[in-house]
Amino acid sequence: MTQASDPVATQTGRIQRKVIGVLSCAQVVSGMGMSVGFAFSALVVNELSGSTALSGLAGTAVVLGAALFALPTARAAGRGGRRAGLSLAYGIAFVGALIAVTAIGLELWPLLLAGLLLLGAGTAGNLSARYAATDLAPPGYAARHLSWVVWAATIGAVAGPNLAEPAAELGERLGLAAEAGPFAIAGLTFALAGVILNLGLRPDPLVLARSLAIPSPGAPFPARTSVRSAWVALKLVPAARRALLAIAVSHTAMVSIMSMTPVHLHQGHAELRVIGIVISLHVAGMYLLAPFVGWLADRAGKPPVLVLGMLLLLAAAATAGMGGHNVPMVTVGLFLLGVGWSCGLIAGSSMLSESLPVEIRPVVQGLSDLVMNISGAGGALLAGAVMGATSYQALAGVVGVMVVVTAATLVRGNGARPAPGGRYELPVG
Repeated sequence: MTQASDPVATQTGRIQRKVIGVLSCAQVVSGMGMSVGFAFSALVVNELSGSTALSGLAGTAVVLGAALFALPTARAAGRGGRRAGLSLAYGIAFVGALIAVTAIGLELWPLLLAGLLLLGAGTAGNLSARYAATDLAPPGYAARHLSWVVWAATIGAVAGPNLAEPAAELGERLGLAAEAGPFAIAGLTFALAGVILNLGLRPDPLVLARSLAIPSPGAPFPARTSVRSAWVALKLVPAARRALLAIAVSHTAMVSIMSMTPVHLHQGHAELRVIGIVISLHVAGMYLLAPFVGWLADRAGKPPVLVLGMLLLLAAAATAGMGGHNVPMVTVGLFLLGVGWSCGLIAGSSMLSESLPVEIRPVVQGLSDLVMNISGAGGALLAGAVMGATSYQALAGVVGVMVVVTAATLVRGNGARPAPGGRYELPVG
């Protein structure tokens, strides 16, 4: 029976189109909140604390929050569906925004950092939303559907910082400090994203996918939410391990070079305006080609696109590293860095989802986001240490070696192989 003549497949297709639309709308809205809050967090911490060194803790708090809430978001989805997981993440981010507004009013920078930690849950929600796009994706379309949700986040990320000035004016009209305005707007966007998801994600894509899933040989899987189950699943499924490796390395490479590029260009006496353009083109490389990357991953296969991503990251490191303080060369390198990251994230995320039984997917996806965020934070710290001790060129060399080793690992083989006996033996958790 063809999909066209299968009423279940036809109805599922209609629901999936709705799911993509709802997730994309929520990504635009929440992306605005995340970017407008994050963009000026370091500046506000600096003003409240009077310390430039402490201002760097703002970004660290958001990244740690994204890592901290990745697994709780995934476990909530594993138990109650995607609506439950995303609502938890955006609800925590909403509370974080309220705490940030309060902290600014009280001029307490430690309380602001606590609010930013909770605000990081918004990033965890945005990352989890891309996986929700794969729950009902038909075979061969997971990467494309995921890529559209990733692409939608670009709109919010670009538009968010431009809301800062009107947000500050709104804050003053409400009797708040001007600096609290962006965080008040962030709170509203997270609340709106939660409303969009709770009204629009019906039926829940993960719950429906589980009801439609063909049971594996033996007893049907219960929904598993334990971290131990996730590690066992990764141990049993080589494709999932390779996908996780590619995601983590892509993110580490991207964050390492991107975070040190402004410092490197500033040392070469580049103007702040020029540095901003370089980073903007880097962000364009990360997101604008996402739909094409998703199409390519579905057509050519995920493993080849992951290897392509590693080659692009290698080319990026070589171009930026050998460019010295030549702005055009560094810009090309940063653009390639963004595209390589996009290949790793989109092909890796869709490969991870497709290689696992639907019952265990959410918690493994959450573990993947946890590892990705920790890797990114570690990459930023390592990058600072390497560049401080040696040079930007040495940092590019370290990244180049890392991606070459990863590419070699990826080409050794691919495919999900079940445990002996034809089914995945996962512990109940």
